[in-house]
Amino acid sequence: MASKFQPVYELTRGSIVESTHFGAAAVVDSHGQLLHSLGDAGLVTFLRSSAKPFQALPFIERDGHRHFGLSEKEVGILCASHSGTEDHVNTVKSIQMKVGVGVEDLMCGFHAPMDEASSDALKLAHEKPCAYHHNCSGKHTGMLAHARLRGLPTADYINIQHPIQTSILEAFSEMCAIEPDQVEIGIDGCSAPNFAIPLYNAALGYARLCDPFDLSVERQKACVTITSAMMHFPDMVGGPNRFDTLLMQAGNGMIVSKGGAEGYQSVGIMPGALGANSPGIGIAIKISDGDNDDRARSALALAILRGLGALDQKQLEAMSRFGPEVELVNFRKIKVGVGRPSRQVKLK
Repeated sequence: MASKFQPVYELTRGSIVESTHFGAAAVVDSHGQLLHSLGDAGLVTFLRSSAKPFQALPFIERDGHRHFGLSEKEVGILCASHSGTEDHVNTVKSIQMKVGVGVEDLMCGFHAPMDEASSDALKLAHEKPCAYHHNCSGKHTGMLAHARLRGLPTADYINIQHPIQTSILEAFSEMCAIEPDQVEIGIDGCSAPNFAIPLYNAALGYARLCDPFDLSVERQKACVTITSAMMHFPDMVGGPNRFDTLLMQAGNGMIVSKGGAEGYQSVGIMPGALGANSPGIGIAIKISDGDNDDRARSALALAILRGLGALDQKQLEAMSRFGPEVELVNFRKIKVGVGRPSRQVKLK
């Protein structure tokens, strides 16, 4: 049986390709047309944190953000894998004060801040990380807010049978044009349900998130609220020096970006970004080995965006630390090779 993955990113040393990452990708427009693919666009895999904008959608669609008086900045962190900076923690706390929940209600667990400076500051203060520092605390706070909005129990809000999770699955499946019973359910690192669907459907979901022309008026407004918040406050979605944050900053209001664990990356391109009347476009990428240092998926995303004409030279220069091609240097800063999209990468 043919592999679902193909070579997508390689690292050289001298004239030799020393290592290769394999992956798959789908590029789909908001009308459902598969524009390009790498590997198998039908590959079923978990979106992980790339699902977060969809998980916030039913709360926003019910005007929950207006009910609780959330700012656009606060809406942005509902869709985040944030770095645990002081600003991130304070933003989550602000939402919780408005909603009437607290850190003890969060069921995401905890870890040290992803931002090194913030982690060091905690250590110097002899303080321990808590659930606020978890990169998913914004998403979980959004789920709690959704439960409060509807007068539902908060004690078990991450149970797949909870009405909040039922609503999320329904909205997610509708956005991605796949039946709920065809969505594979797993448990994410933060203990909330997560979804595995074909790359094609995930890319379509991002295309429709950016270009919801054929959706209900309520959902159109919710999609605009979410994408606007992510693009206006990209620092809430990621954090200092994070790929998603920097790509949305470089995108100038035309690109939505949200990565996930284990080598997943989603990108949405707003309608009109590629020329007058161009539709919204979604990109879904999966690196087969999990891409623990995130080098392959970010470089591949940039290569696809460059190929589509979604980034000009100035924007590519702003993202050059991630690729598409980067110099590899040793500890003495001597160039030893390059990291680059594999020569087999051709959008088709």
